[in-house]
Amino acid sequence: MGILSSILGNAGTVDNDKLQADYAQLLIPEETIETGFKLIRDTFIFTNKRLILVDKQGVTGKKVEYFSVTYKSITRFSIETVGTFDLDAELKIWISSESVPSIQKKFNKSVNVYDIQKLLATYVLK
Repeated sequence: MGILSSILGNAGTVDNDKLQADYAQLLIPEETIETGFKLIRDTFIFTNKRLILVDKQGVTGKKVEYFSVTYKSITRFSIETVGTFDLDAELKIWISSESVPSIQKKFNKSVNVYDIQKLLATYVLK
């Protein structure tokens, strides 16, 4: 992930082994990490059971909020692909019956948003 993408707020892919090492204590037995993304200090992780948003807070980033969203609580989602002049892709997720997206994330062009859409569809549409 390039520094310009980070400054612009675009997330890039994180290695699953690193995610496993850093966040294994959050997982329940038989829960596995499918993929994850880093956005400056924050991380979001797709597992086979849920979506975990890791929000590092404060100047030092020592205070951390872990926000867990079960796939069954996701009512809809959308992706927006990279364009000619718009170099980031976007993911929007609605939880329960909210009228605006609860979660919005931007990705740099190295991330295949179709893979994210397929992953979400696999678990949300069960």
